[in-house]
Amino acid sequence: MQSKLNLFLAACALLASVAQAQNESGFYRPLTLAPADAAASGGGGAGGDDGGKASQEALVKATQNPLAKMISVPLQNNFNFGVGPNDATQWILNVQPVIPITLSEDWNLITRTIMPIINQPSPAPGVRSAFGLGDINPSFFFSPAKSGKLIWGVGPTFTFPTATDSLLGSGKWSAGPAAVALTMQGHWVIGVLANQQWSYAGWGDQDVSALLIQPFINYNLPHGWYLNSVPIMTANWEANSDDRWTVPIGGGVGKVQRIGKLPVNFQLGAYWNAVKPDNGPDWQLRFQVQFMFPK
Repeated sequence: MQSKLNLFLAACALLASVAQAQNESGFYRPLTLAPADAAASGGGGAGGDDGGKASQEALVKATQNPLAKMISVPLQNNFNFGVGPNDATQWILNVQPVIPITLSEDWNLITRTIMPIINQPSPAPGVRSAFGLGDINPSFFFSPAKSGKLIWGVGPTFTFPTATDSLLGSGKWSAGPAAVALTMQGHWVIGVLANQQWSYAGWGDQDVSALLIQPFINYNLPHGWYLNSVPIMTANWEANSDDRWTVPIGGGVGKVQRIGKLPVNFQLGAYWNAVKPDNGPDWQLRFQVQFMFPK
């Protein structure tokens, strides 16, 4: 366990410089499939002090586009309330570095890796608690360097069984396709991200067949403020039909603020699970701090 944690910390340090399923006992556990709420628009700069309102809004939109040609490191805190009969509160910190790579004049590769740190209190009598690293989920999106009104990307996504505790991961190697599409119209940034994964190897007792759909709607306000709704809907195809879907409803508010010369995106949102597995959380509070490194 210690060696895995050391490896994880080393990976975090390197990347900073450059999501839901059921466990063996049937209680809620994250799949760690979902990308960050979004890093967005095309490459562009942050805009200087004289950049004006247009450059400020362009930077804000860049935080909302999963295909932005901009290095960013989101730290997404998810507090899941009401897990299992014990009404436990689960905390998941998703460290999600986004690194764009220019392949040619026509194509970019956007890499996004989710590294979850999970605190899982006992969800029910007889089920122990756990804390540690979850399954790491890298995704790769190939995207045209010159996009029109429709910005899109496609590529593979993977889940590696890196969890330091069997309660925090699936114990399976999984892979599948991922896609994202969005448009920016006026003050709006609207799009959807989706992926599907299947397990192909590993020691876990249950196979993985999981769908994730993440629509995102952002409306940008003056002075770096914005309103958004970014629910993460999932389907566990291996579960019974009554326990298959998680469908949240909610939204939040955010602001891009400079700390010195560094732009930082702060975001707070709340989501109620209108549809959920029997032992899934009732609702979620999400707080994210995203450090951005525009060219």
